[in-house]
Amino acid sequence: MSLRGKRRLSYRLDLLPVIKPYHRRANNNLNKGDLVYYGPSPEFYGIGEIVQTEEKVCVVDFRGTGLLGIHKDELLSSYLIPIHKLNLTGLLKGR
Repeated sequence: MSLRGKRRLSYRLDLLPVIKPYHRRANNNLNKGDLVYYGPSPEFYGIGEIVQTEEKVCVVDFRGTGLLGIHKDELLSSYLIPIHKLNLTGLLKGR
């Protein structure tokens, strides 16, 4: 059974562009409070807020917004894509 059949998301994360790790667009300066998504699979993790940064590792609070229901995870910053820098907020409103 696929993950899509198990849970419905309230917004269309599948519209976010997939960006592979270590791509030049994934090389970001991230700060506490930034809204980000996991570049390779936006719909699995959802959208999260950075709660802590340490060198190249970020702790992100996803609040269970993705298909996997993950709340907090540590990820390398090269896997995270900031929403505000790519001007993606229009994709997340009212779809």
